[in-house]
Amino acid sequence: MQLTETHRHYWKKNLRLTIVLLSIWFFVTFVVGFLARPLAEFKILGWPFSFYMCAQGSLIVYVVLIWFYAKKMHQLDVEHGVDEGEG
Repeated sequence: MQLTETHRHYWKKNLRLTIVLLSIWFFVTFVVGFLARPLAEFKILGWPFSFYMCAQGSLIVYVVLIWFYAKKMHQLDVEHGVDEGEG
């Protein structure tokens, strides 16, 4: 099957979005955890920043990443005419 220019554009934007969001995920999961001791100097609501990120912050970031990906992919699907509808 020959890919059209629309298919290439769709997958290029999909790949770019995925790479950006996975980079954010990697940073929140591994880099913040690796820097836990230096980040413990900063306080949020009286708790060390590293503790806050492990307990709540990273989970909030993960949910926002999932929501953002779903929203952007829906927009991309509509733009390229492959939307499945509202359900």
